[in-house]
Amino acid sequence: MIQFYAPDIKETLQLPESDSAHCCRVLRMKEGDEIFVVDGKGKRYRCVIVEAHPRHTAIEIVAEEELPSHWDYKITLAVAPTKNLDRMEWLLEKIVEIGVDRVVLLKCEHSERKVVKTERLEKIMVSAMKQSLKGFLPVLSEVIPFKDFVKSEEGAGCQRVLGYCSDTYPRREFASTYVRGEDVVIMIGPEGDFSPEEVEMAVEAGFIPVTFGESRLRTETAALFGVTATHVLNQLK
Repeated sequence: MIQFYAPDIKETLQLPESDSAHCCRVLRMKEGDEIFVVDGKGKRYRCVIVEAHPRHTAIEIVAEEELPSHWDYKITLAVAPTKNLDRMEWLLEKIVEIGVDRVVLLKCEHSERKVVKTERLEKIMVSAMKQSLKGFLPVLSEVIPFKDFVKSEEGAGCQRVLGYCSDTYPRREFASTYVRGEDVVIMIGPEGDFSPEEVEMAVEAGFIPVTFGESRLRTETAALFGVTATHVLNQLK
């Protein structure tokens, strides 16, 4: 199955230009062909092409279905963008395929990249959603200062953990800290790790410093580990 993405498909009855080009020019689909379209909000539509146009393919909706999420807990990943943006693009592709609900980009004291244009990142997330046959597009937030995120009500009432490299502050194993079935906010710092002041601020706000094992992990690896481990722990009987 190939999925197309059109967030306003019921209102427009058209594929956006990027998906129209892929549909008509790459896949060479034509009038009368059946396609599947997701809106990123949990619905998939079975459609028939009524006008195959490379810029605005018109469709008719034949049927619609609700796509339940593959998990019943919410995962928010708050991560400092890496200096090499290719690593961040790789991370977003993988965590969307695996399953995440929200991604927050953090600006930390040791951040080497403080500005990120999210347009390309959003396109990568859309592509990963379609490729993995999901119906929900995770929310991607703009870069937010660490202090503002920690002081916000983000994740209030759920588990909040801080992936921290240094052993100068007491840490717990993530696998033995996370309570299965509960919503979680996983916060991962930049290449230079969180500053001691940031860790103290996070702990005061209710975040639990955790470790993902004995190896020192890159930012994107730690983030992927945290999201993956959450799903694996929830699958244990």
